[in-house]
Amino acid sequence: MINPGDTLFNHVTGEELTFFETAASTRGEYVEFMCTVRPGGFAATALAHPAQFKTFTVFEGLLDLSVDGDEMRVEEGQSTAVPAGTPHRYWNDGAKPVVFRCTVRPALRFESLIETMFMLAVEGRTNRRGMTNPVRMAAILHNHRDVIRLTGTPAWVQDIGTLAAMPLAAVFGYTAPRERGRATGAILAS
Repeated sequence: MINPGDTLFNHVTGEELTFFETAASTRGEYVEFMCTVRPGGFAATALAHPAQFKTFTVFEGLLDLSVDGDEMRVEEGQSTAVPAGTPHRYWNDGAKPVVFRCTVRPALRFESLIETMFMLAVEGRTNRRGMTNPVRMAAILHNHRDVIRLTGTPAWVQDIGTLAAMPLAAVFGYTAPRERGRATGAILAS
């Protein structure tokens, strides 16, 4: 479980997240964290949160963001919102790190998803784009279907595909979210 004050780092995607508020500290209302993305860093994939509203407020640098296919650059002092169900992705095309505050409402199991993906990166179980193998990814999508949907494939197709992959995922032990402590390299400080 992630606690306020914890910092997680993903060396593959170049993201560092420091949590101010968590699902536990806000009784599920929201998660709030500061994110630093190194030059060339990125969110692993375009995604949508079916029932979560996200806001981004840039404190340093320039945040490159795609929201529903429209690319924009969010500058220092600017904020932007991503409505629930809207495909989005961010990256840093600049020469300096970008620092932004992100709020995700409601919290749901957002932290579990982040912890899972960051720990897999630490363990060397993601590719250079920050994604894991298709069977493990199907298990992650199945376990977090209330929190994440990949873009480009209808939700009902993702549900059928991930459900069909679960027997194979079980054979390989991919059915449960990653537990904290199994790869502590994702946790920088607490």
